[in-house]
Amino acid sequence: MAFAKSGGDVANNVIGEDSFFTGNFVINGSLKIDGRFEGKSLQAEQLYIGQSGKIKTNINAVSVIVEGLIIGNISASSRVILMPTAMIYGDIKTPELIIQNGVILEGRCTISNDLKSSAKDLLEAEYMKNRIIPQEFIDKEKKSP
Repeated sequence: MAFAKSGGDVANNVIGEDSFFTGNFVINGSLKIDGRFEGKSLQAEQLYIGQSGKIKTNINAVSVIVEGLIIGNISASSRVILMPTAMIYGDIKTPELIIQNGVILEGRCTISNDLKSSAKDLLEAEYMKNRIIPQEFIDKEKKSP
């Protein structure tokens, strides 16, 4: 397991093109991956997957920019940007998703500011607000002179 922390400045860390890491990776700050990473999880504040980067794990970050390949789910609390060369097989959860032309993506996308609740629950609750119940409408019509 690899850990890196920054004192107060944003860390600028790189996994180079000829590098290969495995395991769990947790970092405070930014991480650019041009090499390969496989593991149980990858956690960073800002994550940038370069064009030669290949990732096989689930990602948890504040923001993610992808130019390379990811096999795994992405959860970002701010945004995910998929550049034209991005290839992703996995689900994405984020409040903001930007997809450029040319991206290959297979998976479910959940775009919501409330990532703790399911989109289905949020939408059903919104649908139920100010609803008209048919029986109440019919009863109102019967009472009108």
